[in-house]
Formats: sequence, C-alpha cells, structure tokens
Amino acid sequence: MLAVLEERGFVKDIAGGHKALDWVLTRKRIGAYVGVDPTAPSLHVGHLVPLMALYWMHLHGFNTVTLFGGGTVQIGDPSGRTSARTRQGADTQATNIESIQAQLQKLWVHVKCLGIKHNFTLQTSGGQKVLDNRSWLRNLNAVDLMRDLGSGMRLGTMLSRDSVKTRQESGDGMAISEFCYPLFQAYDWWHMYSEKGIQLQLGGSDQYGNICAGMDAVSHMRKIHRGESDKQVDDDLLTATYGLTTPLLTTASGEKFGKSAGNAVWLDQNMMSSFDLYQYFLRTSDDDVERYLKLFTFIPLNYIYLVMEQQRKDASKRVAQHLLAKEVVELAHGAAEAKKAEIAHKEAFSDGTHTFSHRALRKALADTPSEGASTGGPSDNSKSDHTNNVVTLPDTLLHMGSFPRILHAAGLAASKSEGHRLISSKGAYIVLPNSGSLENPHGLKWEPIPATVSTTDPNHYLIDWEALVIRSGKSKIQICRIVDEQLFEAENMTCPGWEEFKIWRDTGAKTKVSPQEK
Repeated sequence: MLAVLEERGFVKDIAGGHKALDWVLTRKRIGAYVGVDPTAPSLHVGHLVPLMALYWMHLHGFNTVTLFGGGTVQIGDPSGRTSARTRQGADTQATNIESIQAQLQKLWVHVKCLGIKHNFTLQTSGGQKVLDNRSWLRNLNAVDLMRDLGSGMRLGTMLSRDSVKTRQESGDGMAISEFCYPLFQAYDWWHMYSEKGIQLQLGGSDQYGNICAGMDAVSHMRKIHRGESDKQVDDDLLTATYGLTTPLLTTASGEKFGKSAGNAVWLDQNMMSSFDLYQYFLRTSDDDVERYLKLFTFIPLNYIYLVMEQQRKDASKRVAQHLLAKEVVELAHGAAEAKKAEIAHKEAFSDGTHTFSHRALRKALADTPSEGASTGGPSDNSKSDHTNNVVTLPDTLLHMGSFPRILHAAGLAASKSEGHRLISSKGAYIVLPNSGSLENPHGLKWEPIPATVSTTDPNHYLIDWEALVIRSGKSKIQICRIVDEQLFEAENMTCPGWEEFKIWRDTGAKTKVSPQEK
C-alpha cells in the first residue's frame, strides 16, 4: 500500500518509521483517517491531496474515516498561520458545518462510483465512515482531559512547534485556546484508536507536528487507561500509531496549487460551477499534468503513461488536461455533471478558441429556465446553472459605463474596482453580436471590452436581445441572461453589488463604496 501512495506522489514525511509502516500495511488492514475542520462553506482542491490518499487506502481494503471537526473548529488550528483566525459567528459556523458535512458524504459516493469505474470492486474495498468529533468532545470533561492527556504532553515540545515559534517571534503571540488545539486533536485520535482501531493519520505537510503530538498522546493514554507497559507500547508495531503527510503542492512555476487569482478553487458547485472547475484543470500546464493525474484521479499508472505519450505527440490537443478535468469534476460533482461540463466546453469552443458558438449560447439559454430565485447561498450570485454558466442579471445594470459593475455582478471580478482593472489590463472580453463570418456565421468573435469604459454601452453587445457573453482571462466564461428588473425582483434574485447599485441609483449620487466593492 505504501508503495502505491509513493508512486502516485502522496508521501512527504512518515512518522513512526518508513520500514515499520510499510511492514504493518502489508500485514494488517489498519484504520486510517483524515481530519477536516469546517472553517469555510466548502472544501477546496488543496483538501483533496490527503483525502485522495485516504480514498486509495479505502479502495485497497483499509478501514477509513474522514473526521469532521465540528468541535475543534470552535477552537481553531494555528498550524501554518501567522495570525489568529477570525472568530466566526454561530450562524456562520452552523452553515459551514452543514455544508462541509454534506460535501464529505457526497465525495464518498463519487469515490465509490469512480472505484467501480476503474475496476475496484465494493467487495475488496474497506469500511468507510464520516465522524464528527462533536459527538465525543461535547461530553469531554476538562479536568479529565488535563489529568489524563495533559499529563503526557510536554510543554517544551509544544513550545518548540513552528506554529508557536512563528507567532511568538512576530509579536502577536498565541491564545491559550490555539496553543491547546493539539490536545483536542490528540484526544480525537485516542478516541478513534480505542473505539475504531484507527492507527494512521494522514494530513498536509503543516500537520506533521500535530500528528507527532497525537502519536505520543495515544501511547500515553494506552499506558494509563489500558495499563500497557512501555515495552508493549514501544515494541509492538502492529498496535502502534503512525503518521503520513502529503506534500504542499506547487505548480511548475512555483505558485501555490489550488489558487486562482488569489481565490481558492472551491469544490462546492454553488461556489464554483462544474464548467469553471473543468476549465481550471484544463489550464494545467504540460509540466504539471502528469503529476496531477496521479494525485487527483484513480486512473492506473500505465494508462496515464500512455496518455502522456499521446500528449507529447500533439500537446495542442490537451488530451491529458481534458482527461484530468473530467475526472476531477466527476470526483467533486458526479459523473453527470462532468459529462455536461465536457459537452459545454466542446460546444463553447466548437468554432475555435477565438470565437464563441452562437448555437452553444442558444442551447445554454434553452437548457436554463428563466424562472426561479436565488437561494442566497455562499456565492451570493444570481440564479445560475452550475454547468452552463448562465447567470441572470437585471436589465437596469446595463447602462453607459457599467461594464465593471457587470463583471462584478457576474462573478468574474471580486469588486467593481477589480472589474475596472481587468478591463484596463485587457483581461476582460465580450462576444460581438452578428460577428460571424460568411464561412462560419455561428462563430461569434471575442474582443477586449473597450478601455473607454465611460463611453461604452453594454446594451450594444446584447445577443438575440437577451444575453451578454463575457470572459475573464483565457477561459473563464459567463453567460449573462438579461431580464426585466421587475421579474428579477419578483423572483427574489440577487447578484453581487445589486443592493449597492440600487442605493446609488435611487439616491442619484454615488454613495460611499461598501467593503464588498473595495
């Protein structure tokens, strides 16, 4: 099992000894877990690396647990942080907990489907559970925790941790709650070790210190709760605990993987559509694609090598990137959404990368009903179709000089100011109506949104009198269905910046820019 994980690039450091862990994994189907604290409404692609290692163990017959930190999220893990986390309100925490828990369950469904697709049978797969540490932490007595577990954790070791030293050296210090976070994470492991037989923890490279602290804590608790001797705890490899950390991924250019223009690449469909997720992985460089195929898919290595041979013969076809994109969307959103995203991409670029298919636009609009309201979910976007990238905007947003606001409302810019910068740097594009050639009348041309924003009217770019097609960068496309404002309001729709726009319009003067637009 360890050889499989190493071949696919999952192993950075091993706590407990490489030879020992390799020996144990060949002789015993030990339990393994990955912990996730719900600090945001969605997982992002960075979470997938340790999770994929866990999924591989599941498919090879090991019992696996994804531990959901509904309790520890209230404390906050200081690992890898230079400052304290902002305290979240109860409503925000409840929303994040509900969303992440559902997402973890959905990922397991997709993993099992992908396992069958790649010839892993359910009969040979191991057990699988999603656990929430609130179920035992809420009943944990503080005195018992400090008496039993606290007595086995040494202050010198805790003070020597990188996360503590960094905060102390920066002058910000660290709250006692964050300092004690490893105690609660260690207790999680002890609980699962004693109740579920969990002997291996997997995590990102920033979790190595917490994992080692957990191993020491489990050994200590075995001695005081089970009466085991030092020799029993230290010498019996088959009952020992182990840790495995996955590498921090960067691209070939040195950028942190999983970030897109400074924003996390979310796995939740409400925060990043299947089409956008497909496009993100389609943009993977040729230098990175083989490594990502190994990490983010269950495709056998021999097949990956064959695909890479084909890729090297004609890199322009991006065969490997298309395979990667489809497999990742299938993992995150399911097979049906992956197929739709693949078809949507082919239709959007069927007339070449410099044009947008008029037929694809009409199909996307026809497939997306105009009725219905926004749920006001995490993306705070107007009602949209997750695959076709259709958002609904009110017609009153379209007026002379409003393109920056439209980019913000469509979710292609974080603020109106960023929309301005995007246009100024020629990074924002619009499809020209009736721009098809005689040879290809359905291939409408892209052009940069004019830098003369104040004298440019978006109404002049409406296609079929009902839609704008805009793009950020090379491939982040958004179709904007334009409807009457009365319908938009009646259906309780919304979009980023909408409330600010109404205030600005109704007062007849520019009001103070809100924090959202900064």
